[in-house]
Amino acid sequence: MIGAMPVPSRPAAAACLLSLEPPAWHLRHARAVAEIAGWLAARCAARGVAVDRALVEAAALLHDVDKAIPPSDPAAALPHGDGSAAWLAARGMAELGPAVAAHPVTRLLEAGTDAWLARAPIDELLVAYADKRAGQRLESLDMRFAGWRRRYADGWSADDDARARAGAELLEATVCARAGVAPAAVGRLRWTGRALRAARRPPRAAERAA
Repeated sequence: MIGAMPVPSRPAAAACLLSLEPPAWHLRHARAVAEIAGWLAARCAARGVAVDRALVEAAALLHDVDKAIPPSDPAAALPHGDGSAAWLAARGMAELGPAVAAHPVTRLLEAGTDAWLARAPIDELLVAYADKRAGQRLESLDMRFAGWRRRYADGWSADDDARARAGAELLEATVCARAGVAPAAVGRLRWTGRALRAARRPPRAAERAA
């Protein structure tokens, strides 16, 4: 196992994601989540909320890596979110694990959701909420849940939907209060394009540009 390393920089996180050759839909979703999470983290920091903005951005960009790893990877056998955290930990990025593991909407169906929302670090809450506001672009909770209903029609009961939606609304209220914004005012911090370009740059060119 690779030893622990600092939270990856924006280009390093982008390079990690690109190493998996994610399909276009995955990359668009990851970018949307990362930019929404980054925007919210900046707003929280501006209000004096202690938040690790680098961790939030990296965890948000890499939250779905278990959807892109090979089936032969041991992390692929774990539940969604836990698989991403395990894959990142094996590459020295265990610090991203809690925020990554907490993001799936199914976490809102687990017992103790209210307690988690009350005690969870802001890093976890920001990544989880950003994922609830991003499909392929910034969306409302209404749009996001409508997408989940279409996608999981056979395994998403009305009770599941109501419970998850209630948890998502509480998550939204908690995060937006910390950030000092209304849900309709949430935006995107446009950082991923530059990070991806830097990650794709040939090593020698990157050295000359440094």
